[in-house]
Amino acid sequence: MGDDSVTLNLAVPGAKPFDVVGVGVTVVNELFVVPRFPEPDTKIDALAVARQGGGVVATAMVTCARLGLRTKFVGKVGADDLGNLPRESLRKEGIDLADLIVDPTESTRLTFGLVERASGRRTLIRGAMTPARLRPEEVSAGAVTAGRLLHLDGYEGPAAVRAARWAREAGIVVSVDAEEATECRDELFALTDILVVSHRFGQRLAGVDRVASILDWLEGRGPALVGVTLGAGGAAVRHRGRTVEAPGFSVDVADTTGAGDVFHGAFLAGLLWGWPLGATLPFANAVAALKCRVLGGQAGIPSLAETRAFLAARGVEVPPGDRGMPGPSPAVPAVPEQGVSRR
Repeated sequence: MGDDSVTLNLAVPGAKPFDVVGVGVTVVNELFVVPRFPEPDTKIDALAVARQGGGVVATAMVTCARLGLRTKFVGKVGADDLGNLPRESLRKEGIDLADLIVDPTESTRLTFGLVERASGRRTLIRGAMTPARLRPEEVSAGAVTAGRLLHLDGYEGPAAVRAARWAREAGIVVSVDAEEATECRDELFALTDILVVSHRFGQRLAGVDRVASILDWLEGRGPALVGVTLGAGGAAVRHRGRTVEAPGFSVDVADTTGAGDVFHGAFLAGLLWGWPLGATLPFANAVAALKCRVLGGQAGIPSLAETRAFLAARGVEVPPGDRGMPGPSPAVPAVPEQGVSRR
């Protein structure tokens, strides 16, 4: 619904070493599938257990990589056994990790999740230990400006703000996937070009329920494109005063973990391909829906071909995947991950 001819009216740089650079968190998700969410003072047996890499920006970068974009991730993990899992999972996706810091003094982020079998709904519990945290001095301008677009989550607020400033100064589009843990919100939102939040978080931010009112509030923070994701209901975005909406897709849901992160990655891909929002929005909804068929935030992320086939079977056509993309860039040499020591 709405004006589906709207395209992103922002200057996106041409050839860069990467299409998207993500600066944010990566975590390990311990997921337990249960027949129902447990009542207090009861015991329950898990139906399935899975350990996977996750994280807001990390999962968005996996999505971009599966869709064929050249992707770089900037973040931090601990030099512990737990940190090997997200590092290896990101590496296997072909994501550049030259600026992933492995810190022997900090711990890799760990999240525990309960997934209800019948609905696929999940509840996540963040680990109590002090997690690895990216500091402003550990982020380089060269890494941040190596892509056509910068994607942030703001979990490490000061580092995200510094990265956003560098990107804006270099004429690079800044996207933020904000949620409750996002720090330095006012400062970060003012530096953001693309700001899309969940309906629940949008309600908390704006103090209103209606999607249109939430979009009004987000627009007032300064971003040129704002949006609200609605879970199974789809999503709505607004750009330069024009609103586009698209419903969600029905699938057999196994787990909704990471669906919002996946939506962001697919949405950014469509924008970088130069698609109109009327094509980008249902595409991102479809990628997020397909992910939900598989346990975990990253395992079920589909390819471009799989998503295109899914949409075609439902009478939805999208443009070619390489529309608006620059020509091949010089090969980026592999660089080992950074280590860091503390005095």
